[in-house]
Amino acid sequence: PGRCEHACYDTLEACYNITNEFMDELHRPMWPYKSKIKFSGCANDCTGAIARADISVIGTWRDSLRIDQAAVKEYAAEKFPIQSQVCDKCPTKCLTYNKETQELSVVAEDCTRCLHCINMMPKAIQPGADKGATILIGGKSTIVQSAFMSSVVVPFIKMDPENDFAEFKDLVGRVWEWRDENGKTRERIGETIFRLGMGKFLREAEIPAVPQQVFRPRANPYVFWPQDELDRSGTALDGSKL
Repeated sequence: PGRCEHACYDTLEACYNITNEFMDELHRPMWPYKSKIKFSGCANDCTGAIARADISVIGTWRDSLRIDQAAVKEYAAEKFPIQSQVCDKCPTKCLTYNKETQELSVVAEDCTRCLHCINMMPKAIQPGADKGATILIGGKSTIVQSAFMSSVVVPFIKMDPENDFAEFKDLVGRVWEWRDENGKTRERIGETIFRLGMGKFLREAEIPAVPQQVFRPRANPYVFWPQDELDRSGTALDGSKL
């Protein structure tokens, strides 16, 4: 926040506090290989955390964008192409511009918080007020496997310095404990998850699966359950027959 008005949490305090908390784990790792945590204040990800860090903390919000309609009218008066440069390039088309009233509206539940509209119209559009971070895991360059991009594991978490970032620290502890039990030599955590499966990682690290982790809906009719979710009769614990 000292350098960018788009920061959705205090990246400086988070980095300082968490580095001090995990000094031994980060500088003298006891696992098969190192583990990095990187912090970015928003989805622009100026630190390149998503591609470079084992655990990425990316600032976001979970309510609606804040739109200053007076500032939108100023952009319109300056002949800025709001429709073509902002609304048409929104990945989910959640923004609508009314040329007659010169007002901009958003469907909050469709917004993916990509920051394109904010980058294009920073005077008129700001992140929502309920701010926090998205936690991603698994980014790295080439070591054992090829380069990996991080995967979302927690869509939203409050990064609260008043609570000493307790929720995030608890999550990191569970992730590292799982990695310590399952990792191989020189294997980063993204490679361990790739080898054993995201489902196994989420269950054993006690991280609830969420819709944001699904790239697209299931495209085949076959459904499989882990063995521990079945009873001896071949019936899933939710009552459905196999």
